Amino acid sequence: MTVLVPFPNDLAARFGSEAELGRRAVEALALEEYRAGRLTRPELQHLLGFTTEPQLDRFLKDRGVAGEVSGAKSTSPQVPDLVGHPAPGDLVARFQAFAAAHTLDGLEIKDLIREGRR
Repeated sequence: MTVLVPFPNDLAARFGSEAELGRRAVEALALEEYRAGRLTRPELQHLLGFTTEPQLDRFLKDRGVAGEVSGAKSTSPQVPDLVGHPAPGDLVARFQAFAAAHTLDGLEIKDLIREGRR
């Protein structure tokens, strides 16, 4: 499949050739989908055209993704070990503390979410 993405020529020139820009766009999208758990390691490897696991490992390491990320079909969900990012449990606790202390016109966050689904 070919996807066309409009990109201003004056900015595109800063990022290298058309092929380089295309490759970087594919890598960025693939990495984001992998981090979000919508791609498995084998799917990521295939999408990026890597023929060996060490190539994929190097790609992930170079982008700050250490360890396994839960994939779309993974049986053991794990989280990427991203340097400088809080652990998922910390984020949940911080969100719960925030939600407990904040309302909007007397509605709690969960009520706002529920309202948005109607």
